[in-house]
Amino acid sequence: MFKRMTFHTLLKRVQEPRRFIQVLAGPRQTGKTTIARQIAEAVSFPVHFATADEPTLRDRNWLIQQWETARLRLTEGKKEKGVLLVLDEAQKIPNWSEAVKRLWDEDSAAGFPLKVVLLGSSPLLVQKGLTESLAGRFEVIPVTHWSYPEMKEAFGWTLEQYIFFGGYPGAAGFIKEQDRWARYIVDSLIETTLSRDILLLTRVDKPALLRRLFQLGCDYSGQILSYQKMLGQLHEAGNTTTLAHYLNLLEGAGLVAGLPKYSGKKVRQRASSPKLQVMNTALMTAPSPYSLASARRDREYWGRLVESAVGAHLINSTRGKKAEVFYWLERNQEVDFVIGSGKELVCLEVKSGRTRQRLSGMSAFAKGHKPKRQLLVGQEGIPLEDFLMSPVERWLA
Repeated sequence: MFKRMTFHTLLKRVQEPRRFIQVLAGPRQTGKTTIARQIAEAVSFPVHFATADEPTLRDRNWLIQQWETARLRLTEGKKEKGVLLVLDEAQKIPNWSEAVKRLWDEDSAAGFPLKVVLLGSSPLLVQKGLTESLAGRFEVIPVTHWSYPEMKEAFGWTLEQYIFFGGYPGAAGFIKEQDRWARYIVDSLIETTLSRDILLLTRVDKPALLRRLFQLGCDYSGQILSYQKMLGQLHEAGNTTTLAHYLNLLEGAGLVAGLPKYSGKKVRQRASSPKLQVMNTALMTAPSPYSLASARRDREYWGRLVESAVGAHLINSTRGKKAEVFYWLERNQEVDFVIGSGKELVCLEVKSGRTRQRLSGMSAFAKGHKPKRQLLVGQEGIPLEDFLMSPVERWLA
């Protein structure tokens, strides 16, 4: 069993007498459905499981029917234990949050001990529905891309395999047939996420621009690009606000993030040029012509993969925690990553063997911002494998 912390957190919450809607939110193929089914086997009360992830969209009537089916399983003899209703991909139902709010409030008024778990593959879309209609009624449990320790324990992967093939457990069985592995990542994960999790459910006026931005994020992962430069790379005369919005959609779907520059002031951070960062290195390698062996021989490309693996690890490790990931740049001096948690700061430089465009800014950053720690990862610093095996809390403690 993997994602153990997530499993135990959810199990504890659904067994509590207090009633909150539990939301497992994360990218595709990260184990949300598996966790929910393991919970169904672990609890001592009835469970009804229903999924809206079908080729044809479900509607509100379908959701109400599933809710009523769960209610019918509340027998008088075991009513005090309750019933668990699991709704997979609930955000794909039009106006789902309003329907859930009405049904939940009906049960609360009637004293029905119905417990609800919602699964969603796009945190941004799930979060929107929750905050609009279900304020005060839910708790979010993030489910992230699989970490190196999880892939190593589950599949016996080496560090190099993890850096190249990333953290998609569903694709792990295909890596000996790399063409098949790449097609699975591109067709079943990337394309499905773009077309079904973003374009089908969110207003996107320029879908071709969104797709090109995703590819740009993969091609330039680990690099800082202003929105104006992105528009130039995309050959697009457009609105930088639209581009920033599309990048937020890609991050919400677990694909590509734009890390803000650390400045100590929220307004300046929001206005900064983003550092593009894939959230799973498979998004870089699957569409590429590289094999693991050829990628390893290309020092520049491998260096980019290593830095992207570190960045993805930091982003995924801070999901749902009181910590954020930034970069820092002043003139020609750069810090690869800055982790902020409250008033605590940790700055981090990755030694990957990649040719540097800018000078190390660790000393300059330390002078101006007084971080708790200055970390060097790789080569003569913390071994890369040790770093990827460790949760982010280790460096903030």
